Amino acid sequence: MKRLKKYVGKEIDLENIKNANGLKDFGFNCRYLPDPPEDFDEFEFGTEVGELKNLGLIVTVESMKIVKFFFGLIDPDNPDIIKPLTEEQLKSIFDQAESTVLGFFDYITK
Repeated sequence: MKRLKKYVGKEIDLENIKNANGLKDFGFNCRYLPDPPEDFDEFEFGTEVGELKNLGLIVTVESMKIVKFFFGLIDPDNPDIIKPLTEEQLKSIFDQAESTVLGFFDYITK
């Protein structure tokens, strides 16, 4: 996650987040899009990396700037539940798709 620290404090690009085709270019989809976002809000994205199916990414913003984010596994029986990843699972995301994940963050930020 150290590779993503540079995105904390960056402003999100709401227009790009709303662009489903643009997100799809990085293998992501938007599961929850607050429109308009509150001063403190969360965006939820879904993706797959290797054997990690139902992978979720939650991005929390304050005043349209990223304050935190985390990856988790979306429970297929209850998609409102996102379970934390193990260190090994998190490492596998970056081993398999680091450039894609970084490109995605570049795309959703200004």
